[in-house]
Amino acid sequence: MADPQYSACPMSDLTITPRHSAEAIPRDVWARLCPPCHPFLNADFLEILERHGAAGRKWGWVARHLEASDEQGIVVGVLPLYVRFNSHGDFIHDWSWASAYEQLGRAYYPKLLSGLPHTPASGPRMLVDGSLDASSASAIRRALIDGAMALAVDYNASSWHVAFPGEQDYTALQDTGLLTSHNVQFHWGNEGDGTYDDFDGYLATFSAEKRRKVRAERRRVSESGLRIEVRHGDEIDPEEWPALHALYASTFEKFNNIAVLSSACLADLALALRRHMVVFMAFDRGRLVAMSLCFRSDETLYGRYWGCSGNYHSLHFELCFYQGIAYCLREGLRRFEPGAGGEHKLARGFTPTVVHSSHWIADPAMRELIGHHLQRQGVMVESYRDEAADHLPFRREG
Repeated sequence: MADPQYSACPMSDLTITPRHSAEAIPRDVWARLCPPCHPFLNADFLEILERHGAAGRKWGWVARHLEASDEQGIVVGVLPLYVRFNSHGDFIHDWSWASAYEQLGRAYYPKLLSGLPHTPASGPRMLVDGSLDASSASAIRRALIDGAMALAVDYNASSWHVAFPGEQDYTALQDTGLLTSHNVQFHWGNEGDGTYDDFDGYLATFSAEKRRKVRAERRRVSESGLRIEVRHGDEIDPEEWPALHALYASTFEKFNNIAVLSSACLADLALALRRHMVVFMAFDRGRLVAMSLCFRSDETLYGRYWGCSGNYHSLHFELCFYQGIAYCLREGLRRFEPGAGGEHKLARGFTPTVVHSSHWIADPAMRELIGHHLQRQGVMVESYRDEAADHLPFRREG
């Protein structure tokens, strides 16, 4: 794909410049603009995925990250952005939109996406210098938004999407007139007045029947003879990654999907992220048989990948949910986002939570059609969230 003549876009004394890789943005810029201790927004995560091809052209990702610089050339904002040629791994569920474009004889791809490759986690998307006042930060966000839309026009892209933006970014995108899509994820929380000290304290909030079920599942695993280990990225020997990767890949193969992260990519992520990667591992007579791979910040645990080489009763629940909750309680983490989908998470106390993505559609007629669809979708998602919440396992007062 030829790069258009788009080098900079002045806006409110700011200049917007595309960069063709995360590595092209200096590490000190990432360190200054990214949330501290975030596992995905840092100098390493995107660069490693791009270098190993997981966020590369082969799988339909071409980096065009935007930098916002002031008059002195100091970078004051960054917007991770990719030109996309399919919708694999961005989790915004726009397959039906692409189909509608095709039926009308129009091209949906390329599109632009601001989000985390293969990672449906909410958080900041427009990275802005936190030392700036609210007015300056708002101007930077607006300049990045305008820059992304200008780039979409230059590439003749059908659309620009922002996957799971944080609250400030979401507000700025709404103010600019972008459409909003809604989805439900299931999140665990330990904040507010009703906090838990340990796993037993958490289970005490369940109804008696649901509490017995969880205890029975955990007892099956503990009595199975399996050994459970919890290790951080820097506690895993590089020679162990092929076996861990084989488990990760087996889940994708089971569902006829593609595991785009290589063993070397996972090993490099572990080396770079260290304690911000967490792996829950199960061993049967010394042989690794299952794993749940997660990432963490100082507040949140993010579940990402599961794999198992045998049939072990309740082991999926133990490694993917119960061990993660227990880890959060030990480490003082407030939230656990175990990934997209999965109504079975309800019975383990994961609350249905509405998440949003934002969308700029270039064609006015298609923008109107998709806008009407998203309005109806929003009502249905809210209704589903409320209905699903009725099936949470917690005791009902009164």
